Amino acid sequence: MKYFVIVLSFLFVSIAGAAHVDTKNSEFDWYGSKVTGDHYGKIMLKDSTLEEKDGKVVGGEFIMDMTTFTVENIDSPKYEKKFIDHMKSGDFFDVEKYPTATLKINKIDGDNVEGDLTIKGKTNPINFTMEQKGDVVSGKMKFDRTKYDMVYNSGNFFKDLGDKVIHDEVVLTFKVKVIES
Repeated sequence: MKYFVIVLSFLFVSIAGAAHVDTKNSEFDWYGSKVTGDHYGKIMLKDSTLEEKDGKVVGGEFIMDMTTFTVENIDSPKYEKKFIDHMKSGDFFDVEKYPTATLKINKIDGDNVEGDLTIKGKTNPINFTMEQKGDVVSGKMKFDRTKYDMVYNSGNFFKDLGDKVIHDEVVLTFKVKVIES
């Protein structure tokens, strides 16, 4: 039986090969908004592996390093630090306790992707579109932050917040460069 499992594993790797992602030349961008404006920034990848078959991505996993969370549209260093510290706190990503977030690709049908997004130890299914052009894979998804215990100033959880409401929808886009293994 052990021999059969080894042979089966070898066949799978031969059919669906592993590829890695050039984490230094890949980007994960986030966008969030509130009643009075919006913010956006980047999150660097810690590690990623993709499964390919006939040169097309068929599965994989992206591990985001939440300690690298940035904001790009706050000009004041003082307010930028305040914003980042708050985003890394328990009100949002609780980065000290959960230093990574993961996007796992489970199924791809054309450009449509089914996967699992894990943030703060909570996993929820996610559907999004993805495009592959040569060695670059890109995608865009939206998720509800409250499904990951980030309810701070959510109008769906707190009333009478006025212009302090932060919208629940977060947009995450990515562009990753594939390196053959």
